Amino acid sequence: MENKWIRLFSNYLTNERHYSEHTNLAYIDDLLAFERFLKETGEEDILAVELSDARIYLSYLTDKEYSRASISRKISSMRAFYQFLLNNEIVKDNPFSYLHLKKRGSRLPSFFYEEEMKVLFEAAEGDAPLDLRNQALLELLYGTGIRVSECQGIRLQDIDFEMGMLFVKGKGRKERYIPFGHYASEAVKAYIEDGRKPLMLKYRKDHDHLFINHHGDQITQNGIQFVLTQLIKKSALSHNITPHMLRHTFATHLLNNGADIRTVQELLGHKSLASTQIYTHVTTEHLQKDYNSYHPRA
Repeated sequence: MENKWIRLFSNYLTNERHYSEHTNLAYIDDLLAFERFLKETGEEDILAVELSDARIYLSYLTDKEYSRASISRKISSMRAFYQFLLNNEIVKDNPFSYLHLKKRGSRLPSFFYEEEMKVLFEAAEGDAPLDLRNQALLELLYGTGIRVSECQGIRLQDIDFEMGMLFVKGKGRKERYIPFGHYASEAVKAYIEDGRKPLMLKYRKDHDHLFINHHGDQITQNGIQFVLTQLIKKSALSHNITPHMLRHTFATHLLNNGADIRTVQELLGHKSLASTQIYTHVTTEHLQKDYNSYHPRA
């Protein structure tokens, strides 16, 4: 990373905002792409960018046929970078603060119906060490609604089986406790004893990460995604599954069964209630579909 301003911004994201490595890299990739664009257009100084340059870059992204979401993310990265420079009195203005993309309607999150979850759990059945791990992964992701990064980071000491509570570190290193039920508890216990322990012994590993790969090392986030993708293929369900889809399912099923939205907000670790309210739209849509399907006068 040659540009010292981008390097300073990266340090700020890591040390002050406590962003994950994945998020940090996404910001830096956007900035480096913008820096390349500037050089191609004859502008070498990233500090000399004006509103006209920002508008040209927006047009450039549109002409390249980036998706609306990608353009929005790239402009957001630029806006955050120049706001950092402005706050530190390195520039006198934030040229990207004047660019506002027209908002589109929020896309409702995808989720599994309860019958589909049963099919998914059936696909995870088995007695091999990795089968037990996959069952524990699925039970914990669905039973707690945790993020994939939170799931990957779980250590053995984070689980209190007696209290039925899980300690996780979320976004911005925020900590919270989440309850988990009987199914998750039994699946995780079986995995630790008959899945994790044999693999750790086989490969002579010694660490306290809960979820491991087939070599006994801590599983990666991509590894968790791979496990879920294989379960979907085995189940013959038609969805494209992501760990976040199980988080959506967790929240939707809670609300469908009468949970208070404030409780769901706390369990998900959402800072704002607005982030949780999208699930009320999901449940409303669910009710509307059932009404249209089953009521004779619908």
